[in-house]
Amino acid sequence: MPATTDPTPFTDWLNGHAVPLSHLDPDAPLDDLEPLRGMIDGVRVVALGEHSHFIAEFAQMRQRILRFLVERCGFTALAFEYGFSEGFPLDAWAQGQGADDDLAAHLAGTIPVGLQEPLRFLRRHNRTATPPVSFAGIDIPAAGGSLLPALTPVADYLRQIDPETLPTVQAAMRIAESFAGDSAAVAAPAWARLATAEQDTLSALLARLLIRFRSLKPLYLSRGDRRSYDIALRRLEGACHGDYTFRAMAGLFAGDGLTADTSARDLYMAQSLLWHLNHLEPDARVILVAHNAHIQKTPITFDGHLTGLPMGQHLHNALGDAYFALGLTSPTGHTAEMRRDEKAPFGFAIDDTPLGPPEPGSIEAAFADTGTGLGMADLRRARTKNLSGPDRIRLQSVYLHTPVLDAFDGILSTPASTIADIAPS
Repeated sequence: MPATTDPTPFTDWLNGHAVPLSHLDPDAPLDDLEPLRGMIDGVRVVALGEHSHFIAEFAQMRQRILRFLVERCGFTALAFEYGFSEGFPLDAWAQGQGADDDLAAHLAGTIPVGLQEPLRFLRRHNRTATPPVSFAGIDIPAAGGSLLPALTPVADYLRQIDPETLPTVQAAMRIAESFAGDSAAVAAPAWARLATAEQDTLSALLARLLIRFRSLKPLYLSRGDRRSYDIALRRLEGACHGDYTFRAMAGLFAGDGLTADTSARDLYMAQSLLWHLNHLEPDARVILVAHNAHIQKTPITFDGHLTGLPMGQHLHNALGDAYFALGLTSPTGHTAEMRRDEKAPFGFAIDDTPLGPPEPGSIEAAFADTGTGLGMADLRRARTKNLSGPDRIRLQSVYLHTPVLDAFDGILSTPASTIADIAPS
């Protein structure tokens, strides 16, 4: 459908308040981003989104904003839609451990969602920065592809702290290994092919481990240090949320899933971000990178049906105005449609899909009508005007119906979107 040509009160407001930006180049001067400083005054977590993974322009803008927030605004941590457990070796690399070329090995077998350049920037920055900028993963292990990245270090912890419990985690690992993959698109169907008894045994083993961890906390702390316990517990919680997500994804694929059941992953991501905040310095400020559908502050609905409670909703409830969700979108171009294909790398194929004209009533149509091109808007200022804002935003090639002024605090629109080079790292 073509974009509307009739100006609305919101379009009129956007025409007068959208901030034009000058550059997409990540290495370009940063002066055009200075208006962002005022938007995030008093904010502790700035979330940067994207309407689709694998888009070149969104990666470029996120890299520019990362530079701006670190170099000019003093942000001290980068959190990413990446496994909580797997994030610790990447943080060590970003802090200077190992060789520059080790990054490819760290990221081997992981979905290429644009993590390489931000990490390289952190490593370069940290060579001279005081304090250094840390990296944090927040997601369930392997983005729902395997429990082993979490359970393997949990086993190492128990070997030292509670060897009596080691057989329990090893039994869980044997089942988890039988269906492990590089993404949920691989693991969820493989999990669904397990015998029901194995599925239930895995869940029971993980529940037993989690309750024991929590029940014996004083004993565990007497045998080791608090940070090791906290990390091991969070890893185990990630395995439990991952196990739940296998069931939820299998139900989603089969068409008989429970309402909003995949929200378990978003809750874990939100709690992981809060975990990192609690373990960082009190004045730490965090840049959070994830999909628009994860960072938005309102529930996810399709065709009037509730499908998920996103991470951003939990973070907004916990942090209030200290959480700022900046959605990234574009009115035209191409998007990356992820089509299930168990024979393809990561269990899905990437279809380079042309975008249709922006729908009337969408934030993309509003930006197109203003002719802003590359620009951003502080939607909190629009909320103070009690405007009736857009009621939809792109989600790949379709539209997610949501009150955009409530879902996001800001929107950055690129003139177009194109598929990035997504060759595995």
